Amino acid sequence: MKIMKILVINCGSSSLKYQLIESTDGNVLAKGLAERIGINDSMLTHNANGEKIKIKKDMKDHKDAIKLVLDALVNSDYGVIKDMSEIDAVGHRVVHGGESFTSSVLINDEVLKAITDCIELAPLHNPANIEGIKACQQIMPNVPMVAVFDTAFHQTMPDYAYLYPIPYEYYTKYRIRRYGFHGTSHKYVSNRAAEILNKPIEDLKIITCHLGNGSSIAAVKYGKSIDTSMGFTPLEGLAMGTRSGSIDPSIISYLMEKENISAEEVVNILNKKSGVYGISGISSDFRDLEDAAFKNGDERAQLALNVFAYRVKKTIGAYAAAMGGVDVIVFTAGVGENGPEIREFILDGLEFLGFSLDKEKNKVRGKETIISTPNSKVSVMVVPTNEEYMIAKDTEKIVKSIK
Repeated sequence: MKIMKILVINCGSSSLKYQLIESTDGNVLAKGLAERIGINDSMLTHNANGEKIKIKKDMKDHKDAIKLVLDALVNSDYGVIKDMSEIDAVGHRVVHGGESFTSSVLINDEVLKAITDCIELAPLHNPANIEGIKACQQIMPNVPMVAVFDTAFHQTMPDYAYLYPIPYEYYTKYRIRRYGFHGTSHKYVSNRAAEILNKPIEDLKIITCHLGNGSSIAAVKYGKSIDTSMGFTPLEGLAMGTRSGSIDPSIISYLMEKENISAEEVVNILNKKSGVYGISGISSDFRDLEDAAFKNGDERAQLALNVFAYRVKKTIGAYAAAMGGVDVIVFTAGVGENGPEIREFILDGLEFLGFSLDKEKNKVRGKETIISTPNSKVSVMVVPTNEEYMIAKDTEKIVKSIK
C-alpha cells in the first residue's frame, strides 16, 4: 500500500501552522510555523530531522508563506522531500462550515463558496482559511485539497440540542444555532479512547474535555456528538483563558450603559479580557495561575481556577445526564493533558458517576494513560489530541475514494 504524504495546513490571520505527515502511521516528517504574515519581521520556524531552522523573510501574504514552507520542505540541507511531486494531497483546517458540511470534503469552487458564505459566522478564522486554500491552489494546482471542518463533527447534534430558545425565525433567517468547535479534536480523542480500551465506539458514552486557552466539552454517544459546550461562536460555554464563556446576556446591555461603551467593545471584553485572565488579573496561562495560587497563595488566581474547574465539573455532570450515563471521561489539550492538579480538582465530587481516581497515575503529563483505578466502572483517561493526524487521515480517505 502506497504511503501518502499529506501536507496539513492551519492558517490564522497572520500565521500558518503546517505538518507533512505520512498518513499510514502518522509519522511527522516536518512541521513548523510561519509567523507575522503581512507584518514586519515575519519568520518561519521549520522543524525536521531533529533540527529547528529559523528563516527570517518577508511574507506579505499567505501565498508567500506557503511558498516559503514548500521551499523549506524541498531544501537540500534541511528538507524532507526531493520535490513537490511527493506531496500527494493537502488537508486544510477550516474553522466554520455552518450547516453545509457534516464531514470533510474535497475542495472545489462550490465548497469554497460555502466556506466564504460562513465568513460572517467566523470573521476571524474563515478568511485566513480561505487565503491558505487559494494560495495552495495557485502554487499546487494539480494536488487534491480537502477541507476538514471544526464544526462538522457536531453536525450530528439533535435539533433540541442545537437550537436556542429565541424566535425560530432567527434560525431560519440567520442560521443562529449552536455549532460547536474543536470537532477534530473531540473526534480524534473519542476514537482513540475506544481503541485504547479495545471497545467499539458504537457501544460507548464518552465525555471529551478539550481544556486549554480555548476550552470545550462534548458528549459523544456511540461515536456521534450529541451536545457540546461551545455554541454559535467559540465564546459560549466554559470559562476559558480570556473568554468569559456563558453569561447572562443582559450583562452586555448593562455594561454598555454603565461603562458607556458599544456592544462590540463589550464582546471584545468578553472574548479577550475575561475568563481566568479577567478573574485573576494575572494571566490567561494556567501554568502562571497554578504558580500564583499554589506557590504564592494568590487568592484571585485560586478563585479563577475554582471557577474554571467548577464549570467543567457541572458540564461533565450535565452530559452524563444527557447521555443517560457515561462510560469514559477523556481529558485532552494543553490543560487537560498537562494539568494533574486541575484534573483532580475537576473530578473531586464526581466519583458518584462510577470511578475512583488513581492519584499516582494522575501525575502524568502529555501521555496516553488511564488515570482511574482498575475496578472503576467509568474509565477516566488522558489522551493527547492530534488534530493534524485526524486531518491527514480524513484527507487520505477522501483522496483515495476519488481515485
